[in-house]
Amino acid sequence: MCGIVGYIGKQEAAPILLDGLSKLEYRGYDSAGIAVYDGKEIKMVKSAGRLNVLNELTHGGETMPGHVGIGHTRWATHGAPSDTNAHPQSNEDHSIVVVHNGIIENYTKLKKTLMRRGYSFTSDTDTEVIAQMLDYYYRGDPLKAIIEVMHRLEGSYSLGILFAEHPDELYAVRKDSPLITAHMKDGCMIASDVPAVLKYTREVTFMENEEIACLTEKGMEFFNMDEERLKKESVTIDWDINAAEKGGYEHFMLKEMYEQPKAITDTFSPRIKDGKIVIEELGMTDAQIRKIKKIMIVACGSAYHTGVTSKYVFEDLARIPVEVDLASEFRYRNPILDEHTLVIVISQSGETADTLAALREAKKRGARVLGIVNVVGSSIAREADNVMYTWAGPEIAVATTNSCRGMIASEFVKYLLVCGR
Repeated sequence: MCGIVGYIGKQEAAPILLDGLSKLEYRGYDSAGIAVYDGKEIKMVKSAGRLNVLNELTHGGETMPGHVGIGHTRWATHGAPSDTNAHPQSNEDHSIVVVHNGIIENYTKLKKTLMRRGYSFTSDTDTEVIAQMLDYYYRGDPLKAIIEVMHRLEGSYSLGILFAEHPDELYAVRKDSPLITAHMKDGCMIASDVPAVLKYTREVTFMENEEIACLTEKGMEFFNMDEERLKKESVTIDWDINAAEKGGYEHFMLKEMYEQPKAITDTFSPRIKDGKIVIEELGMTDAQIRKIKKIMIVACGSAYHTGVTSKYVFEDLARIPVEVDLASEFRYRNPILDEHTLVIVISQSGETADTLAALREAKKRGARVLGIVNVVGSSIAREADNVMYTWAGPEIAVATTNSCRGMIASEFVKYLLVCGR
């Protein structure tokens, strides 16, 4: 549940990084840090504890001048919470600096290889291994070094990277861990979630697996691992910016509890037209709907519980058999699928790794997949055959109150449609 923010542009980077990180505090963390290029070198400040400690150390960012930087809030995985293990992590002379979400599964092997080559390490993190590997493969071209490292990493990662020799560039990398880029009037940003950029822009681009972005003050370029340029479309986020703020409530959990009636209405309303249930997103004809003999619902966490609730409704009233699977188990149990099975994958973020893997497994076996998600343009939304959005707005509290109700409402609307046909 770590958070990433990066900025390059005409404004001072540090205050924007700190503000962006504050919008990601809901993700949970035990340390935080930022790195900014000051015109001569990359300066880093990081600390265990809450973000206000980092604010105090940098006087709200005023003591870290510069127009390009990266920031991070870390939830400890490899290495205990400490100033040393906090991100950003770097190579020995701080000329390459990295922030990282995810887990590098083969980091121990890579670390031993680098140590045999003379590298030493100061932290217990898998992230420092990435920074040192970039140092090993860097020959003046950041893109080539990044691709060399990507070929050797196993696991999930989203990265923000600074190269001191390329101070006019900010690099972003994504594999199985969410990352977005955003273009603003006077620069560009990267972030691990939308709320971090909403104050500055509503135009975001969702990075896909094994993509690399190079951001400059003027714009963004995207590449694959063959160094080929990619064309990417941006998405306009239409969330009310106040929806990502507490709005006078003591905490987000309380706010989102009171917002549940509106969340349910926002989910139902677009699907009721002239007194009839209309779900154009389903993309199925009446004849195709009638051929459904079994529904398989796949999800994790709160989304899984909405699936269990939906199972009771469908089986009791529609008399259609429903199986509900934890996404982490689905692809390992050799599920039975055929052309009469509809697989429904449910995820608030649309980026849940196990649910995304289950989706790919279902499609590989020839099943039709419907995604129910909250985040427009997310991975599940792009890869499912069809997608229904819950329109529940930004989910800040970890307990997914609004999205949970929105998911149930979406399932109920779909049930009414199936029963009616």
